[in-house]
Amino acid sequence: MLTIRKGGHRDLERYYGLMEIDFDSEELLGKLAIHRAISRGEQELLIVYDDETNLEVAYALCGVKSLYGYVLLKYMAVFPWYRGKGLGIQTMRLLNKRYADRQGIIAELTEFDDPEPDHLKKLFKFFSRFGYSEIESDYRISGTKAHVFVKPIVGKEDITLVYHRVLADFYNRVLTPMAMSRMIDLKPVTKSGE
Repeated sequence: MLTIRKGGHRDLERYYGLMEIDFDSEELLGKLAIHRAISRGEQELLIVYDDETNLEVAYALCGVKSLYGYVLLKYMAVFPWYRGKGLGIQTMRLLNKRYADRQGIIAELTEFDDPEPDHLKKLFKFFSRFGYSEIESDYRISGTKAHVFVKPIVGKEDITLVYHRVLADFYNRVLTPMAMSRMIDLKPVTKSGE
């Protein structure tokens, strides 16, 4: 059985190297920015471990402080040597349970180059399995298309028309204005016919 615990600064030092392997450098937040966000309670580094062996098997970094009540699942990964064993499914269940009192969970899926050609398609299917659905968005991370997926929990409303405010709230808490303008390009989506 897997359990999730909140990590701290020492854990971030251990995990940041894995994040550099698992995520494109253009989408990866700086380590110092994450440290600051953890200190302020704006982000949580979550460590998933096996109860029987006490071995760590996965991690997630979530933006948890939002004026809108959503959680941003920024990064989630199972350690490479544990992949293909259903641990991603169990990890997602733990995350959904942890944030069950929130408006919803937002995930960003980017189109950065990946050595596995069907990786993005598999991620779409994985997130859809857990009740996430893609919303219409005009969003880029470091110039690359980012797909916004939302899992409504308490909030049932469609956030398509306000997603840019929700995501900007998360990033304004972590990034400097210059880093924000360089990394994040959020444009509002207007209703059809406007």
